[in-house]
Amino acid sequence: MGRIANGRLLSDIFYLVNSYEKSKQLHARASRVIPGGVNSPVRAFKSVSCDPPYVVKGKGAYIWDADGNQYIDYVGSWGPLILGHAHPEVVQAVDRANHDGASFGACTPVEAELAEAVIEAFPSLKKVRFVSSGTEATMSALRVARAFTGRKYIVKFEGCYHGHADSLLVKAGSGVATLGIPGSAGVLEEQAQFTLALPFNDPAAVEQTFEKYKKLIACVIVEPVVGNMGCVPPARGYLHFLREITQKHGAVLIFDEVMTGFRLSFGGAQQLYGIRPDMTTLGKIIGGGLPVGAYGGNLDIMNMVAPIGPVYQAGTLSGNPLAMAAGLAMLKHLKNHPEIYEQLEQNTAELVNGVLQVARKKGVELSANQVGSMFTWFFQSGEVRDWDTASKSDTQAFAKFHRGMLDRGVYLPPSQYEAIFVSAAHTREDIQKAVQAAEQSL
Repeated sequence: MGRIANGRLLSDIFYLVNSYEKSKQLHARASRVIPGGVNSPVRAFKSVSCDPPYVVKGKGAYIWDADGNQYIDYVGSWGPLILGHAHPEVVQAVDRANHDGASFGACTPVEAELAEAVIEAFPSLKKVRFVSSGTEATMSALRVARAFTGRKYIVKFEGCYHGHADSLLVKAGSGVATLGIPGSAGVLEEQAQFTLALPFNDPAAVEQTFEKYKKLIACVIVEPVVGNMGCVPPARGYLHFLREITQKHGAVLIFDEVMTGFRLSFGGAQQLYGIRPDMTTLGKIIGGGLPVGAYGGNLDIMNMVAPIGPVYQAGTLSGNPLAMAAGLAMLKHLKNHPEIYEQLEQNTAELVNGVLQVARKKGVELSANQVGSMFTWFFQSGEVRDWDTASKSDTQAFAKFHRGMLDRGVYLPPSQYEAIFVSAAHTREDIQKAVQAAEQSL
């Protein structure tokens, strides 16, 4: 299924998409009964000016849409599929669990087993509570932090996304940035006033805020490596600074590792940078791709949670046996194969640098940030270290590039302000095909 270009069959280089008709029909149908036709806004592909492909299958590093088009997938369900789609060990674990029942709303043995595995990997955690999404995890962590400190204000950072809870949608990057809106309608000013949004990687702004709001700040929540204004790593010493200033002022430091946990290293970003936060939120990978989230911390903090403490949080599907089984299978595989992380970083660097070299040859302004197996190409020449610098990217150039890559069988996040992910299922051939696709798309 190829086309001729410069005397060569394009399918010899990469898979060229030739039709989206079924996906267009499916999107028209969905749009009649679902807002925008999607259940999460970025999936609408509005910022890249095309209809979304409707995915029907995934295996390893590949996905297929309703038209039969095959793509090399560099989204990986937005990060959790570190082993690729439908990994046999994960599939078998889910099949076994499903055979005995998909949901009970009751205690199951696998909950404690997965909790022990998470705690073993993250020494800062002494207890964890499972929920069904990253949003639930972060909103619950904030509630616990406020109860623990008896304070109202929270500090977050511009461009960091921590889910769609009301108090966290202030300057939240990612989806809201992609849509060009500042936050969300329906968020009350009375709630938003207790959220202090500061520039990322700016210690002075944090110091000034703690000085102004003495003994009023309950917590600082941060993506230790930001993934929701594109991949933006912390400046040298920045996370240590946050650890020190929160300890000094009695505020809770929360690492949102929903994206980075078990991806950047087995112990997440906190292992990579040598920091122990007071609380951690997790998701994605610990469900093996199924809906899951978790929040945890030290004993003093987590003993605030009902039924042993006064902070109420509940959910019928929390600790769902399918998600627990899938997550446990994923974590066992990662623990038994630590070489995966080095392989991931090498393949990611080859992809990132290969496309940068192509851009330089073509005179295209392009820069990149990479941490482990997550990265972003920014369509600008400057360094990206916070939201202000990320927002200088040429989103129209990104949209053109994205459509070119999609048409050549490479599936990327449909937003300049999202991280891109490499999985253990990607081969060097997959990496080289993506670089070759970029030569035609830039």
